[in-house]
Amino acid sequence: MVGIAAYGAYIPRYRLGAETVGWNSRQERAVANFDEDSVTMAVAAGSDCLARRDRSLIDGIVFASTTPPYAEKQCAAIVAAALDLRNDIFAVDVANVLRAGTNALLTAVDAVASGRVRQVLVVVADSRQGPPRGETERASGDGAAAFVIADQGVVAEHVGSHSVTDNMLDAWRSPGDPFVRTWEDRFATEEGIERIVPGAVSGYCQRTGTALSDVAKLALYAPDARRHSRLARQLGFADNQVQNPLFGSIGNTGAAFAPMLLASTLETAAPNDLLLTVSYGDGSDVVGFRATAAITHASRPTMGVSGWLETKRILGHYETYARWREVWTLDDASRRPAAASPSVSALWREEDKNVRLYGARCRNCGYVQYPAQRVCVECRKIDQGEPLRLSETPAELFTYSMDYIAGAVDTPLVVAVVDFEGGGRVLCMMTDRELDEVRIGMPVEMSFRKLRVVNGIHNYYWKAIPRRTPHPAAVAA
Repeated sequence: MVGIAAYGAYIPRYRLGAETVGWNSRQERAVANFDEDSVTMAVAAGSDCLARRDRSLIDGIVFASTTPPYAEKQCAAIVAAALDLRNDIFAVDVANVLRAGTNALLTAVDAVASGRVRQVLVVVADSRQGPPRGETERASGDGAAAFVIADQGVVAEHVGSHSVTDNMLDAWRSPGDPFVRTWEDRFATEEGIERIVPGAVSGYCQRTGTALSDVAKLALYAPDARRHSRLARQLGFADNQVQNPLFGSIGNTGAAFAPMLLASTLETAAPNDLLLTVSYGDGSDVVGFRATAAITHASRPTMGVSGWLETKRILGHYETYARWREVWTLDDASRRPAAASPSVSALWREEDKNVRLYGARCRNCGYVQYPAQRVCVECRKIDQGEPLRLSETPAELFTYSMDYIAGAVDTPLVVAVVDFEGGGRVLCMMTDRELDEVRIGMPVEMSFRKLRVVNGIHNYYWKAIPRRTPHPAAVAA
């Protein structure tokens, strides 16, 4: 059978909420940090999904987003490198439409069902921006989901799909547009989502012989909370069948919204539950999965949607978020020299060190070094190092310094020396931190982040972040 063998998610640490000065809304929404984008969030979700799996068995990767950092360069290749996947895999980017996430899932299902590959990683991430303090901004959020589609060991079997394609200009963003544009609300609702989605769901039910009462949980896309509840009622689903859309805590995460709700349903699903995922955007995809006997507590990801929800921090000021999104810039930005363009040849040459985060363990004495060196500093043996991926190794803060004049977006710049469990040490920046929590010995983990963008080149590297673990009550639930 073909279906979902593993799943994961990622939600940024920070939220705009009722306590945020200048936000003027009781709703919370997840916001990516200044050094996060759809690629870094996809890496985090992929890591959550693959935490207990042999990633050498992954035969392909599909990356989906409406906000990829590159217009011409494959983002799936970046994510594959950061997750340390094999290089003899196929890679696909799916973009430019809000149902890109379900498009990606169906692409992976078809690839596995054809027998061409055995396991495909699907990563979906989005960070869409609406005009400041507008309705789109209030309803939106940032996040990512990831799934392994396989033909064995599945926790949810694929049980059919139905797609509708309809040319509908209700929300769009042209090259150079910083914000999503939308048409008149009533037209977009009545002639868009409320006309297209019911037809797609009806088509799925007819094709698969499914009754609405057969559905245990519905992962339903909608632009906002009001239209979500209205659409669910229009479709004929009972309240207990509809998965919580999390509009008051995360927001609409664009292409990742329906996949994140699917991941959330999997966390609480029981064997034989029918989980229906409905996306929207120039049509609709309806994708069904039925939970198998393998869906147990042990199959849940390390964090998942519920875990990331528990580990949040409310931003103090809307101004901080606006600065992160470059709605306005720092006063002293023009007084600093422009950053030098990174060397493309150096980025290629140092991929193992900077993107895969490989150190080396000496075969003779076991000493771990980062970056890898030909000579072991412990036993002085030459060329005895074996590659060691450090990106998911637990670590702690050995020492740090704070730079208040570096011109960083997030002042002060925290420069950290991090010690890995089992050996190895790295000098890096620290992000997602509050100054009152930074201390020597604090548990940290590595996070793939964006350093800067110069000449259109997105330069990525690993930074340290405070270790995020869900509250024990959430784990028990």
